[in-house]
Amino acid sequence: MKFKLLLAFSFWMLLMAVSCNKDDISFDAPSQQLSFSRDTVFCDTVYHQVRSETYAVKVYNNEDKDILIPRIHLQKGATSLYKINVDGKPGYDFKDVPLRKKDSLYIFVEIAPEATGPEAIAEDKILFQSPAGEQNVVLFSVVQDAEFFIKTSSNPNIITNNTTWTNSKAKIIYGDLTIDENTVLNIQAGTKVYFHKNSGMKVRDGASLNINGTFTNNVVLRGDRNDPNYDTIPKTWNSIKMEPGSNLNMNFARLFGGTKGLDMKEANATINNSFIHTFQEYGIYAIGSTVIARNLVMNNCGESAVAAFRGGTHNFTHCTIANYSDLLHSYNRNGVVAANEWTNDSGVKEFGALIFNLRNSIVYSDRDNSVNLEYTPMNLFNVAIQNCLIKYSNQSEAGFEFNDTTIVTQSIKNEDPLFVNYFAAQMNLRVKQNSPAIGKGNVGVAATVPTDIYNVSRTSNPTIGAYQYQ
Repeated sequence: MKFKLLLAFSFWMLLMAVSCNKDDISFDAPSQQLSFSRDTVFCDTVYHQVRSETYAVKVYNNEDKDILIPRIHLQKGATSLYKINVDGKPGYDFKDVPLRKKDSLYIFVEIAPEATGPEAIAEDKILFQSPAGEQNVVLFSVVQDAEFFIKTSSNPNIITNNTTWTNSKAKIIYGDLTIDENTVLNIQAGTKVYFHKNSGMKVRDGASLNINGTFTNNVVLRGDRNDPNYDTIPKTWNSIKMEPGSNLNMNFARLFGGTKGLDMKEANATINNSFIHTFQEYGIYAIGSTVIARNLVMNNCGESAVAAFRGGTHNFTHCTIANYSDLLHSYNRNGVVAANEWTNDSGVKEFGALIFNLRNSIVYSDRDNSVNLEYTPMNLFNVAIQNCLIKYSNQSEAGFEFNDTTIVTQSIKNEDPLFVNYFAAQMNLRVKQNSPAIGKGNVGVAATVPTDIYNVSRTSNPTIGAYQYQ
C-alpha cells in the first residue's frame, strides 16, 4: 500500500516538474519572415448580418528556434467586419504569440457584416509585425444586402399577391417558397436568388414566374454557398417545381447547382438566352409539358440535361446541350431523353402524344449516344432532328435510325463539335474555328432566332448551337 502511495506521489511530482519546465522555455524574437498556407483569404459571398463559414490560415515558423511573434492584429482593429481566432483565442489584436520551432499555428477567420448597399467589397488584412519585417494576409469578401424568405410552422412562405423582385437585395430562400395560384412573380434583371440546402420554389396552377434578365444583367438562381468551389457542385438545393397549369418565362438567366432545374408536370416554359447546368438528376424534367427553348446552353446533369416524358410539345432551337461530368460519371449523363410514356409514383404507366423538334442544335457528350428516343406504339410520336450535330451510336441504343429522313434531316453525327472548354468549372461551349458546326445551320430556322446568346447576328452562315462563330 505504501509503495502505491509513493508511486502516485512520484507521478504527480514529475508531472508538476514538467509543467513548470514548460513555462521556462525560452522564446526568441523572429529573425526570419513567417510563411503562410495562403496569402489571401477569399471568403464566400456573405449576406447582411449572416455569419460566413470559418476559414483557416496556417502560420509556419521555419526557424530552428522557438519564437514570440510580437504582434498579430487586424489592420482595421475593433472596427473590422472580420473576426479572427489566433491559436484558440478570439480577438482582433494579439501580443507575443509563441510559436515553437518548425511548428505552425492556426488563425481562423470569419465575417458577419452589416450591408451598406446592394453589393460591396469587404477587405481587411491580418498584420504580422516582428523584427524580420511586417507581413500580411489579405481578407476579401463580397457583401450583399439580402431579403429572407423562411418557411416555418407558422409561416408557409407563400406569395399570394403579384410581386416584383428587384436587384436591390439578394433573395435568400429557406425551405420552399410557393407562388400561389393565379399569382405572378416577376424577377427583374440582376437579381440574385439563393436557395439554402433542401430548399426550392413551387409554382402553382395558373401562377407565372417571369425571370426578366438582360444581356448585360442576368438573373442568377443557385445554392446559397457562393464560394467558387460550389459553382460546379450539384444538389446544393432542390428545384423549381412547376405544377399543372403553371407558366415560366425565362430570359437571360443562369440556373444551376440543384437536384433538378425545372421539375415540370403539365406546365409551360419559354426559355431564351439562358444557362441551365450542374444538376444531380435533370436540367429540365418535363411530364406532359410544353417547352420552347431558344439559345439555351446546358451541361453537367446526372441523368439527362433534358427529359421529356409522357409526351408534350417541345421545341429546341439553336441550343447547345452538352453533358460532360467527372463528378457525375456514374450517372447516365444523356443529352436528351424523349418518350411518350411515363411511370407515375404508384407504378402505373401513363401515355401522352409527343412532339419534339430539335433544330440547329448541338447535343453532345462523352457517352456513346446523346439523344435517346423511347417510343411506345399506338401513341403519337413525332420527332424532328433538323440541321443538328449529335452523338449517335446505333438504333438499338438511340431508339431511332439516323438515316431515317422522317426523323433526321441535314444533320451531322459523331463529329466532335470542338467546344472551347466543356468542363463545368470553366464552361465555355463556344466552338473553335475548325468546328464542323460552323455554317451548317438552316438559314430559315436561324431567321426565327436571328441573334445568338451573346446578341451576335446569325442571319447568314449560321453556326449550329447557341453561339454564332465569328
